[in-house]
Amino acid sequence: MDDLTYWILFLSASLAINISPGPDLFYVLSRTIACGKNAGMASSLGVGTGALVHVTAAALGLSAILATSVIAFSVVKYVGAAYLIYLGIKNLRSAGGIPELSAAKIVEVSSWTAFKQGMLVDILNPKAAIFFMAFLPQFIRPEIGVVPLQLFGLGIVVILMGFAVEFSVIFLAAKITGCLRRNQSLSSWLDRALGSILIALGIRLAFVEKT
Repeated sequence: MDDLTYWILFLSASLAINISPGPDLFYVLSRTIACGKNAGMASSLGVGTGALVHVTAAALGLSAILATSVIAFSVVKYVGAAYLIYLGIKNLRSAGGIPELSAAKIVEVSSWTAFKQGMLVDILNPKAAIFFMAFLPQFIRPEIGVVPLQLFGLGIVVILMGFAVEFSVIFLAAKITGCLRRNQSLSSWLDRALGSILIALGIRLAFVEKT
């Protein structure tokens, strides 16, 4: 396989994976709608940092522990599910709590808090670790050598492509949400809907089976 074909195949696969709706994209979207563009971008950076942890683990072979240990997989899975449900409940409890909601009065969440939450959401998703361990080795070229560095480099490319996709979604969602939040009833409905999405993601993660 020549270099051009290799990179077209890898980048196409990476783009398809990042575009397909998943827990990370839904989480970033929910944070953008509930808390604004800055929180959405901070959440995306946090998710990317969490993914970097998984990429590093894959490069070092640590992800194999999650792939082979039922106990380790279950612990990470249930902690992650509980965290998502907790965030969802917080969002539900805040819904409708402000008499006059507007685009300028969306739920206040610091960028640092959004970053930390995004990072934890990704780190506590064992499927993310197993994904990188299963996906990246398919594009390793033994003739180049230094397999861990190849895994790490390819993982960085996947993460950067994820940023491009997520930031596009963030800017579009922030623009649409700004209009919707000028309507108080719609704003309250958005908070409840997004809290429900986070809870649903947590429940979904709790029932994920190790493959």
